[in-house]
Amino acid sequence: MIWPFKPSFQKQIARIEITGAIGSATRKQVLESLKTVEEKRFPALLLRIDSPGGTVGDSQEIYSALKRLREKIKIVASFGNISASGGVYIGVGAEHIVANPGTITGSIGVILRGNNLERLLQKIGVSFKVVKSGPYKDILAFDRELTAPEQHILQELIDTSYQQFVQTVAEGRNLAVDAVKSFADGRIFTGQQALELGVVDRLGTEDDARRWAAELAGLDPEKTQCYTLEERKPWLNRLLSGNNQASFSLAAGMDWVEFDLSTNGLPLWLYRP
Repeated sequence: MIWPFKPSFQKQIARIEITGAIGSATRKQVLESLKTVEEKRFPALLLRIDSPGGTVGDSQEIYSALKRLREKIKIVASFGNISASGGVYIGVGAEHIVANPGTITGSIGVILRGNNLERLLQKIGVSFKVVKSGPYKDILAFDRELTAPEQHILQELIDTSYQQFVQTVAEGRNLAVDAVKSFADGRIFTGQQALELGVVDRLGTEDDARRWAAELAGLDPEKTQCYTLEERKPWLNRLLSGNNQASFSLAAGMDWVEFDLSTNGLPLWLYRP
């Protein structure tokens, strides 16, 4: 009898790729993949990040899972074209970070956006009657301006989220909080600048990160391959994606529309010019 081939996970590096805006779907898939990495007892994980960031809570849950897993295996993050805001937050959950010299990173900060359609609604003769239990129950309502007290409440929320972000980066990168604050003003910078600031450890490609992860796990970097845990894309994205550039752009555009609608009024760790 010929037994089916079973891969030796102990001699491979797990690979998880995080792409696009980080939201609940990304969190669910990444957490499932991290659980698989732990169950299969991979000796190391290569975390490829190509993301502008996303929602605060989802980024925090992924970071926490990475931090727990880091106690058991080696984790090296590889920053791709962009790893900004929430992408940075997740990245510091890895033991080491490798970035390309031209990677767009940084954008450490918080943003919260709401839509004010008051003037438009007045022009077309639409108004709303609101009954609420407290003065702030409809904060960020799209049919009126923010009041001064509401502005203060939201600013305090943003400031608290910002402090959490800065503290995590400082701890993850062994930097002083004041040092992180000196560049955590929302600015973006390159991988080269990130190296100088201490946000990343080395400059290099994804393959350089793979080799480093293999070495940390005591494996031969010349022979060690990655076992990629694939992210399951929504069926419409799979239908529209492919070699057709127009279809790819449409799928990407639909992703952003869905993300904007689902996160309107939420604080975000997100870079989006």
